[in-house]
Amino acid sequence: MYFLYLYYMNRKEILVKKSKKLISTLQDCGFTFADVRKMLRNKDIRVDDVVVKDDISLSVGQKVICYYTSNMLEKKYEKVFDDDDCIIVFKHAGIETDGDNGLEKILQARAVHRLDRNTEGLVIFSKNEKSEKILKNAIKNHKIHKFYITEVVGEFDVDKTFNAYLLKDEEKSLVKIFDKPTKNALPISTKIKTLKVGNETSLLQIELLTGRTHQIRAHLAFLGFPIVGDGKYGKNENNKKFKLNHQKLCCFCLKFDFIGLENLNNKKIEKYPNWYVF
Repeated sequence: MYFLYLYYMNRKEILVKKSKKLISTLQDCGFTFADVRKMLRNKDIRVDDVVVKDDISLSVGQKVICYYTSNMLEKKYEKVFDDDDCIIVFKHAGIETDGDNGLEKILQARAVHRLDRNTEGLVIFSKNEKSEKILKNAIKNHKIHKFYITEVVGEFDVDKTFNAYLLKDEEKSLVKIFDKPTKNALPISTKIKTLKVGNETSLLQIELLTGRTHQIRAHLAFLGFPIVGDGKYGKNENNKKFKLNHQKLCCFCLKFDFIGLENLNNKKIEKYPNWYVF
């Protein structure tokens, strides 16, 4: 019966190239922390043909075989940087940064900033209290610069910083933008540079100068150029036309000033989304 069960499972074979813990090794292959724990409980992991049930240490040259269900390797994130202080991942659309099933739990690390569930891109997670404090202070003091790529509906040819005011509606889980000071509204600045203008859409680079909730999505919609696929601030007819159920918005670049973490000082990290064509 057990062999019949394995017959219907997917099989992945991994040759260990770096001494690491088992869970960490499988996470590097795209499995989540919860996925690996489930496989361990179900005795679906073998190391050198021996079934293992714990997070053992692996040595170079060992062979790991795991049996898994198809949904386990749906891409949720990709590691782009990892050291003793922090991990930076490229988050795919459809997964939360935090929460019960979010990347914080998967990575066992704390997010120092966040992306919306259906926004993809680079997210920084701290591994200890010291690095968390340094990274959050760096963001607060504008020592970490975030750049986004987005595609918007309409022909928008511009190279300019736009200022406005953002008011958050907690009850409706959305924000409103105003062009003049408004009670309880916070000032926002969004630097927009057009990369390419097409017949129906424009490709933009955004530098986020203030990091407010839904700032880019709401600000672009306010300017008359909603993001393609944005179900909250865009128009349904546009989203149906382009056949998208999540916004074409990606944090593709992080630039670090001297922030006090040796491996990140003056570093630039980039990863473009699959849909980016220039």
